[in-house]
Amino acid sequence: MSRIHVVELSTATPEQKVLLEAIQKQLGMVPNFLKVFANSPVALQAFLGLHGVAGAGSLDPLDRERIALTLAQQNGCQYCVSAHTAIGRKTGLSDEEMAAAREGTSDDPTSAAILKFARSLMARHGEVSALELTEVRSAGVDEAQIVEVITHVGMNFLTNILGKASLVEIDFPSVKLELA
Repeated sequence: MSRIHVVELSTATPEQKVLLEAIQKQLGMVPNFLKVFANSPVALQAFLGLHGVAGAGSLDPLDRERIALTLAQQNGCQYCVSAHTAIGRKTGLSDEEMAAAREGTSDDPTSAAILKFARSLMARHGEVSALELTEVRSAGVDEAQIVEVITHVGMNFLTNILGKASLVEIDFPSVKLELA
C-alpha cells in the first residue's frame, strides 16, 4: 500500500482529473507513480513537461531507457526497475541489454560510456571530473547529448525517489532489484 495517497479518477479534483484523463488517453493507462504525482497537479505538470521535452532530444530512445534502468537499479527503486523493464521491451531492448544496463554497461561502446557517465553523475552528485567528460566525448557523445544525459539523470532520480518514498504499488510486471 502506498505511503502517499494514490489519486484515482473517481476521487480526483477537476484539475487532477484533466491531467489523469490526458495520461489515460495517451498511454491507455495511468501508472501508479503518476497517480502519486497527481497529488500536486503542478508537480505532475512539471514532470510531464520535462519528460515530454527530454524525450524529444537527440539522445537515442534505447539509451534513455538504459539510463532509466541503470539509475533505478543504482538507486534501489523496484517500481522504476519494473516500469522501465516493461518500457524497455516496448522500446526494443532485449533482456540481455536490459540486464547489462542494470549493471551500468552495454555492448555498444557509446551506450556503455553514457551509462558510466550517468552512474558517476548520480554517485558523485554531479561532481564529475574533466576526465569523465573527456571519456564520454571520446565515445562520440556531443555536448547536447551530455546535457540530455544530465537531464535524464535528474528526471530519473526524481521518479526513483518518488517511487521509494511513496512505496507505490507496482503496476507493471514486477522485477526484482537483484540481478539473477
